[in-house]
Amino acid sequence: MLTLEKVCAGYGRMRILHDVDLHLDAGEIVALVGANGAGKTTTLRSICGQLKPSSGRVTLDGTPTAGRRPDQLVRDGLVHVPEDRALFGTLTVEENLRMGAWTRTPTQAAASLDEVYALFPVLAERRGQLAQTFSGGQQQMLAIARALMAGPRLLMLDEPSTGLSPKLTWTVLEAVQRIRDNGVAVLLVEQNAKQALAIADRAYVLESGSTVLQGTGAELAGDQRVRKAYLGL
Repeated sequence: MLTLEKVCAGYGRMRILHDVDLHLDAGEIVALVGANGAGKTTTLRSICGQLKPSSGRVTLDGTPTAGRRPDQLVRDGLVHVPEDRALFGTLTVEENLRMGAWTRTPTQAAASLDEVYALFPVLAERRGQLAQTFSGGQQQMLAIARALMAGPRLLMLDEPSTGLSPKLTWTVLEAVQRIRDNGVAVLLVEQNAKQALAIADRAYVLESGSTVLQGTGAELAGDQRVRKAYLGL
């Protein structure tokens, strides 16, 4: 579904990514772990069209993404939830959700609304509440739900547990598993490597902008280098 081949990217003269390689298949969760500054967010931005790679190739369903705008990639099924969530604070829950369905027909939007309310019942209970009055965990659920309103085939999540309690973190990550089980592939950037690897089908480790390790979530969770550097074991 998604392939990165020797992708290099950065900001101005500062190169962040160096020959990043990864792939993600339909129906799986792939985690991208690494220290702060390793290039995880830059990788997501290079995939979704926010940042143009200086070299290398990103393909979606075998077609290069170069030259395609972020809104075009959304229509093709690639949706990105940024770390800052980017909610419309003065709009209600339901208004935020409907904003996420801008590429879809009214019938499709109505069906997706039912689906995200079933996935996150708290949103259904508070559909008329302003987004800015939500807690951090509720805002993260809303950000993910709004992304799902676009009907993605591939969902990219950047640090969904930021600022959340351990209990809420697991609530969000369990929802990510259900999203995968419903047929949506997930590329997950997560600060808590232990939890990310616990739910990931496969994972990559980024160091200084390069992919240095890959394997199943279980394999990397058991790798002594990963355990020492990222799991605190």
